[in-house]
Amino acid sequence: MQENKLSILLVEDEEHLHEALKLNLEMEGYEITSAYDGAEALQAVQKEYFNLIILDVMLPELDGIVVCETVRLNNPDLPILILSAKNSSADRVLGLKKGADDYLTKPFNLEELLLRVNKLIKKSERMSAKQPLSEVYIFGKNKIDFKASEATTKNGETITLTKKEIMLLKLLIENKNEVVTREKILQAVWGYNVYPTTRTIDNFILNFRRYFEEDSRNPDFFHSVRGVGYKFTTT
Repeated sequence: MQENKLSILLVEDEEHLHEALKLNLEMEGYEITSAYDGAEALQAVQKEYFNLIILDVMLPELDGIVVCETVRLNNPDLPILILSAKNSSADRVLGLKKGADDYLTKPFNLEELLLRVNKLIKKSERMSAKQPLSEVYIFGKNKIDFKASEATTKNGETITLTKKEIMLLKLLIENKNEVVTREKILQAVWGYNVYPTTRTIDNFILNFRRYFEEDSRNPDFFHSVRGVGYKFTTT
């Protein structure tokens, strides 16, 4: 495989659709690996690195939702685009909840599929290009020591942070000035088998404001974006 080609795992058991998608994706310059059932898809992910998975839901052996959930356990940042004939809002929510980044219902417009593929891969590349956080992070009058799981607050008080507080702080700070969706927080902090309520995540944000904000009612750093997610900002 050429180094400059982006690789996609195409998981679709309907042969004519699979071949049509493969041809069009290759014409766009992608390197395509084919899988026709869920078990084959999981084997491919273990053997090879992919920039994106295009995943049908109705598959032999293991369905796409199970494949998506299994892939997510070890590959939290691998973009997954689900294709499905199931078009109810409940099916869409289930796919996203189990770890898909996007959900496209059949029949679909080929140009729209290609645009979504391109968007997901570019977003993934931007995320991977971000510099990892150092062990100590300073903002305002606050300091977080990720290795020691401690923080020095605005008042100079040293507090111990829980594992989930550390994980959520890292996630928000790594995505500084960008909204982190509730789904992304679920994936990265709580995993895929436990789904806290919005209120649970809100309580973490309220604690961060209490620790680190001069005025918790008018935060400078930790923001809730109604209906979308949460954001850490610095000036």
